[in-house]
Amino acid sequence: MSDIETTPPPPPQDIPAVEGPSAEARQWGLFAHLSALAGLVIPFGNILGPLIIWQIKKAEMPFVDDQGKEALNFQITVAIAMLVCFVLMMIVIGFLLLPLVGIAALVFTIIGGIKANEGVAYRYPFTLRLIK
Repeated sequence: MSDIETTPPPPPQDIPAVEGPSAEARQWGLFAHLSALAGLVIPFGNILGPLIIWQIKKAEMPFVDDQGKEALNFQITVAIAMLVCFVLMMIVIGFLLLPLVGIAALVFTIIGGIKANEGVAYRYPFTLRLIK
């Protein structure tokens, strides 16, 4: 036997894992993104939906505050792009760009909703960050 006594290592401590947003916050983040689809039914619903959810939940849930602002900024950017497309219809290119902007807005909105539901803070590409 050796002169050095071997002691077993201490048992591992239960370290709580770093958690993301709660299930409720993720659900409201999903609603903040997908509420923009109200614009398909209600005029300016694509802006009003995220604005209402952001205003209601921003004080309670930081994740919803972040995602609500992101969704609102994206929908404002989409509204500006649509307005530019309508102006460009005078020179025909607007007729080509308008459906592209609409499809891109739909796809990015759905991706944003899915990512928010996973607890990931999604950032839309090509977005003017007007509300900080």
